[in-house]
Amino acid sequence: MKRASGMEGKRARWGWVFVAPGLLFFSLFSWYPIVNAFVTSFTNRKLISLKAPKFVGLQNYVRVLSSEDFWNSARATAVFAVGAFVPLLLLSLLFAALIVSLRGWKRPAQMALYSPAVLSSVVAALIWLVVFDPRGLANQALNALFGTPGIDRRWLADATMAQISTIVVYVWKYVGYFTILFVTGMGKIPDAVNEAALIDGAGPFRRFFSITLPLIRPTTVLVSVMILIQCMKTFSTQYLFVQAGAPTGPIEVMTLAIYNTAMRDLAIGRASAMSMLLFAVMLLLSWLQLRASRGGEDAL
Repeated sequence: MKRASGMEGKRARWGWVFVAPGLLFFSLFSWYPIVNAFVTSFTNRKLISLKAPKFVGLQNYVRVLSSEDFWNSARATAVFAVGAFVPLLLLSLLFAALIVSLRGWKRPAQMALYSPAVLSSVVAALIWLVVFDPRGLANQALNALFGTPGIDRRWLADATMAQISTIVVYVWKYVGYFTILFVTGMGKIPDAVNEAALIDGAGPFRRFFSITLPLIRPTTVLVSVMILIQCMKTFSTQYLFVQAGAPTGPIEVMTLAIYNTAMRDLAIGRASAMSMLLFAVMLLLSWLQLRASRGGEDAL
């Protein structure tokens, strides 16, 4: 027993040795910025000021929560998150079901869908800036489809179209990534289950809604939380679209508002307070999603 326990202790120590670099990296680049932002949110720190920051308590939070610009950015974030969340979830689930049903060409189909996710957000936004140009592919395709030559949909000039444009870019970039996650989840369903349903005479739609969806509930919850967090963190697309001339108000999501507060207004303390509020909202929404999914599992 002593020898066995000694071996287990040795394995545990070596396990900590191998895990330590990852923990150090995560603490240095994740936990430290969070803690530092939390501390800074209670000060009046300025970006280029040589004066030592002073503790101001909750003044930054009060000022942020009473700011009309903050609530405008909250609305823009909510519109974008909902507008991107629904098509991302539904399309990735649909594409995954189609790929799984294919007998051949599964790998090429997955690679074609996943390829935009390899691009950086900046490159993806620049590509779509060309597409949304008045003479670009977006107007040409819609005009050819509806027979309306010469019509400009004002993708980057109209407020509503600017919101739609950012959503289109995000869905195009990330739908393949989440499709792969759904394909992985569906691949874990035993073939015997589908074969038994097929013998019982269940059609493809019946098998999908009665077998596939319930069995991939954990994957659906994971993908839902990841999509929500990804949508709340969006920044590059909105930033580049604003630089290209798009109206700021409709697409000034919270991350862009935080950037403007820190880099334009030089108010690091206030920007940190906004970051903490965004972080709290992301935690709350993720917790609600997880709790709702567990409640649904209990009800089954």
